[in-house]
Amino acid sequence: MGAVVGFLLSRMELWLVAVIAYFCGCFNGAVIISKYILRDDVRTHGSGNAGLTNFYRTFGGPLTLVVILCDVLKAVVAILIAAKIGSGFDPRMMPDVPLDAQMAAFYVVLFKYWAALFCLLGHMFPCMFHFKGGKGILSGGAIALMMDWRIALVVWGGFLVLAILTRYVSLGSLWAGASFPFISWYCYPNPIIVVLAFVIGGLVVWQHRGNAKRLLTGTERKFSFHRKTEGST
Repeated sequence: MGAVVGFLLSRMELWLVAVIAYFCGCFNGAVIISKYILRDDVRTHGSGNAGLTNFYRTFGGPLTLVVILCDVLKAVVAILIAAKIGSGFDPRMMPDVPLDAQMAAFYVVLFKYWAALFCLLGHMFPCMFHFKGGKGILSGGAIALMMDWRIALVVWGGFLVLAILTRYVSLGSLWAGASFPFISWYCYPNPIIVVLAFVIGGLVVWQHRGNAKRLLTGTERKFSFHRKTEGST
């Protein structure tokens, strides 16, 4: 497996996808809208996170929908570009016949997971915003939808059930990150895909480590559609 990974990492197509996906991820809707349109950086409020929940709690209003659109579309674009490049990928030096359908499908999935990883890295650690971004749930949710309906069902289903029943968005987010690699393993039992899935899911869980601590101590804030202004009780 190590030799296969080393060979794949030597291919420019993968690094092209990595760069495109990373800069797609850097397009952080919450930061761009709050900093350049509202002139009030969302990262200076609330949890300090550049994500949808903190944006809604801080500003609310219709611009929240624009943040959702930005974070979803950037993930969709990254995955679509990766799938397009992956569909034409052939690691053979001198191919005389087309790849068989199974291998061709594998490379498309591989490129999608590779793009997902770098899109989330761009979202979480955007180079143009001092590497301080969001936690990756909205973009990660869009990625799950782009991967496989079974993955989307497990990730989104668990997220919605937990978030609605408990009103802890972070609990649903932790489920999404933790369940993603296992359902990916079930859908695509290939070692390379599984490793990428665990890295992606691990990043999401790691970004929510503070939320996990607050959930354990009972100090985590519950989500409410009634936005509170800063300083209110």
